[in-house]
Amino acid sequence: MSLITFSKRTFRHGVHPPENKHGTAGSAIRQFPFAPEIILPIAQHLGAPSKIVVREKQEVLRGQLLAKASGYVSVPLHSPVSGVITKINNVPTLSGKMVPGIHIQPYPASGQEAIEGEPIDVETATQEEILAGIQQAGIVGLGGAAFPTHVKLKVPEDKNCQVLMLNGIECEPFLTTDHRVMLEQEADIMTGIRYLLKATGAPKAIIGIEANKKDAAIHLSKHIPEDLPVTVQVVPVKYPQGSEKMLITSVLGREVPSGGLPIDVGVVVVNVATAAEIGRLLPHGRGIQERVITITGPGVLDKGNYLIPIGTPLRFALEQVGIEGTIKEVYMGGPMMGMAVSNLDISITKGTSGVVVFTERDIRANQKVYPCINCGACVDACPLFLNPSRMGILAKSKAYDEMAEQQHLMDCFECGSCSYVCPSHIPLVQQFRLAKGIVRKRKAKQKVA
Repeated sequence: MSLITFSKRTFRHGVHPPENKHGTAGSAIRQFPFAPEIILPIAQHLGAPSKIVVREKQEVLRGQLLAKASGYVSVPLHSPVSGVITKINNVPTLSGKMVPGIHIQPYPASGQEAIEGEPIDVETATQEEILAGIQQAGIVGLGGAAFPTHVKLKVPEDKNCQVLMLNGIECEPFLTTDHRVMLEQEADIMTGIRYLLKATGAPKAIIGIEANKKDAAIHLSKHIPEDLPVTVQVVPVKYPQGSEKMLITSVLGREVPSGGLPIDVGVVVVNVATAAEIGRLLPHGRGIQERVITITGPGVLDKGNYLIPIGTPLRFALEQVGIEGTIKEVYMGGPMMGMAVSNLDISITKGTSGVVVFTERDIRANQKVYPCINCGACVDACPLFLNPSRMGILAKSKAYDEMAEQQHLMDCFECGSCSYVCPSHIPLVQQFRLAKGIVRKRKAKQKVA
């Protein structure tokens, strides 16, 4: 039986933006140096922020608990370095909000051995012990969503996980993080799959990979242990195939219902880098301290894939790789689904999959926005068959409730396909992101009332 298949099936609609992965796809993962100061915001994941358990002037060891989980939908934060806590104060984040953060002055790199905790034996551990171990390790989705992984893996009693889907698509332009992880951390991925299969109860796993990463698909298929029920499926290249719903449609031909979750069609989806971290950390009882990210873009001199300590200041990271020209825009994540940073004084967090830098020569100056011409290009591009044009008109009128109730606003996962194809340059996805935030706040107020 072949462990790798090539499929022509894909989801409907979508777009084909330039991939721009050539600059880093062939670059092996390199260790990034420690910054003179590590700054760790406690809000590094969706859900409740962790609660700080250390104090100023305290010495900490690499891997030591800095902040504990404050609830079920929360994970702890561990120190990425051994050093001294210089201060605890409010620090800026990607969203623009100020949140409590921990500043650490690292000791020299020679004294940076990580401490270990209670290992989780995949052969003897129960489902609950594995889920607890994943939470204690502080693991969240490393594809960019940063949702606590243990929550995602908890299958409801009335549901059944038929397939564990490993997401190795990485359709976001410029980013090659997952590609390199698949090529260089195959043993950790396979160990992670063992934990994931036991945690979800799934009888098999499928690794979905786009056709522009055939080398990773072939590499992983050669390293699948004989006793592990895993296959690799290669699908055509299209954006946004890395979305869970699109990936499930492409690989399995199943459609997740509106407002539903992958488990509603018997699937749990986990990013390949997340699986690798589970396989790397749980056998040693360690917490996550670093992650692989791509630092690239036309303005970056030393483009590459780096294993970088969480909490590394963005400004330090850019100084290390070197910038040619004047920085105009910096995206955390890719240019399609990532967010442009408002300043460089934020840190690399668990959810940072990449950093993409554009200089003044790469950005069109003062690109004019024109009225919608009702061309329908955004409707043809939307992979969820929404009507971005109509939603944009409602957003301009601040008719947010109508957007949510009649236009299925909350189904939008902000892939940016509509904005990409719009000939009028209307920032549709930014409008939808704002509208969704307002709708969530209104619902939260109604719930409290």
